[in-house]
Amino acid sequence: MTQQRRLIVLRHAKADWPDVPDELRPLAGRGRADAAAAGRWLAEHELVPERVLCSTAVRTRQTWELVEPEIGGAPELVLEPRAYRAEADELVELLRELPPVVRTVMLVGHRPEVQELVLGLARGSGGEALERVREKFSTAGVAVLDVPGEWGQLVPGSAELTEYAVPRG
Repeated sequence: MTQQRRLIVLRHAKADWPDVPDELRPLAGRGRADAAAAGRWLAEHELVPERVLCSTAVRTRQTWELVEPEIGGAPELVLEPRAYRAEADELVELLRELPPVVRTVMLVGHRPEVQELVLGLARGSGGEALERVREKFSTAGVAVLDVPGEWGQLVPGSAELTEYAVPRG
């Protein structure tokens, strides 16, 4: 019997808007506090990934750097250039590449792509949580999806959204 997988989708925390290229935008002060709060929420809910796929943008990397010490564990970090400006279907392809041994993965990315990813994967499940994701996938928002079967079998509508939270610092 194939074990279930878990996908944790984290949108980067609130970014600042200095005069730099988009990929180099850092977190704002509020974003730093919210990222740490997201880490605490994940720890409280025992949601510790084995692997983290993180966009290479500064704000996503800084978000992960503030989440990591809060959750404990020692997830493998993969800085994934393909996750920056990827369409939702491209993010699905990244997830499909995961080896079967990885049971829980976190994707740290950007809106609208992470929002579209969650809406596509959880189509038809999630109830009120799905409605909240549809309305707005907030900065530092966390969506948790249960994925039946292997990562390679991941297709739209194949996951169940079990939680959506927006922790604040």
